[in-house]
Amino acid sequence: MELSAESSQENLAKSTEEKHESHTGKPAKAWRKNNAKNHHETSHKPGTANNAEEEDMTLLKYLALNALELGSPASGLPLKFSSNETSGWLQLSGHPDSFAIAGPGTIWKKTTLEDGEIRVYEALQQQKNDPAYCIVPKFYRKVEFKSELFIELEDLLSDFNDPFVMDIKMGTRTFLESEVSRTNARPDLYQKMVRVDSNAPTQEEHKAQAVTKLRYMRFREQQSSTSTLGFRIEAMKMKGCEPVRDLQKVCSQRDVQAVLSLFLQGKEQNKQSLLKRLKKIRTAFEESNFFKYNEVVGSSLLLVRENAKVGAWLIDFAKARSSDIPLDHRSPWCDGNHEEGFLFGLDTLIETVDQCDLKVLQTSRLEKIVRSLPWK
Repeated sequence: MELSAESSQENLAKSTEEKHESHTGKPAKAWRKNNAKNHHETSHKPGTANNAEEEDMTLLKYLALNALELGSPASGLPLKFSSNETSGWLQLSGHPDSFAIAGPGTIWKKTTLEDGEIRVYEALQQQKNDPAYCIVPKFYRKVEFKSELFIELEDLLSDFNDPFVMDIKMGTRTFLESEVSRTNARPDLYQKMVRVDSNAPTQEEHKAQAVTKLRYMRFREQQSSTSTLGFRIEAMKMKGCEPVRDLQKVCSQRDVQAVLSLFLQGKEQNKQSLLKRLKKIRTAFEESNFFKYNEVVGSSLLLVRENAKVGAWLIDFAKARSSDIPLDHRSPWCDGNHEEGFLFGLDTLIETVDQCDLKVLQTSRLEKIVRSLPWK
């Protein structure tokens, strides 16, 4: 169902038209303060305005992580937080104006007709018997507002207060096949490559001072754990702390385990709860007829934990594309086979979490991460 929201969602205009400077020095729009509790228990319908909240607004700055110019940007992951001083929304990563609060228990996410988001959510909404229906946010409707298109989704953080949140980009390929279809070598991509690693280009590439888009994208993926583990940690928010940056650079399995151990706070109960949920996602994805014929490039797992309560969902389908051939999501990619390595990455993630030594948290890498955290 597609609705016009000119009258019922005027609060979005107020919140998204107010701007202020973010920590990066670039203009960023502000979200509305949100003090609603137990959203799923209220009778307030998704997408309608809340008068009490409209009277209680504040400017909140965005925190957008640098995505290191990797093949797929950090997901547009909104993060609700609350404390004794303030309550509202932060955007953990992604484009700074992708989200807005729609109402208690729901959010609006900006999209386009070209993105795969609408197609994926509408298809799963119509196929509620598909096992994958329970591992993605609930989809309510499409909304057209001031010539822009939004989708209204379940707010996955509404049942949490001040949780740990982690965004994990899944798959061994984070770019679309169409993005690397051109084989011409480009000087600008060569310059980007040498700025990161002057020894990366081959002798031939140094001589030509140009590289292809595919070569560059593969190089960028090698700077993270994407190419080896089939996933990379994009960002993490800890309780009482601002989002942690530059986690895309955490490459080795040992260092990834250190970050995951920090997220789990060294507790076996948390670890087992996360493993149970990840295995449920894997089974649902494997048994899904929908994802059997759809590649999920650049999609993320959103992990949320507060005390012993753990949640995980599959999010971000802007680069999801249908396939004429069945996919196993584990086979290596070659041009035209549409494999993106999602299940390969999920297998590795489950193995990595399972092998986390919760008794040995103090590695040199973890100590460095902890010292660098932007504690409030």
